[in-house]
Amino acid sequence: MKTVLAILEDAKAEEISSINVAKKTAVADHMVIASGRSQRHVSAIADQLTRALKKSGIKKARVEGLPHCDWVLVDTGDVIVHLFRPEVRSFYNLEKLWSADAPDEALAV
Repeated sequence: MKTVLAILEDAKAEEISSINVAKKTAVADHMVIASGRSQRHVSAIADQLTRALKKSGIKKARVEGLPHCDWVLVDTGDVIVHLFRPEVRSFYNLEKLWSADAPDEALAV
């Protein structure tokens, strides 16, 4: 997690936020959401992130969304990184979706 945040800082990602999702999903422990100023900036951040992860020993990071670079997802296993253009980030508003307290039990009808 610290490695991912440091890489995003170095890549000049904007509005970086992290959410602990360990109790909400089995897919990952943490979710990191960050913005790039343009499609080119999002692409550059994703490229820098994947290269730095490989150098640090995380070689199996999966990347989705690179052709368009409106929303790029980098899945490292324990940490999922979402990189957005600002307009796309505000439209999907993942912070609100994943930060909301989930009910402890579903209601049975």
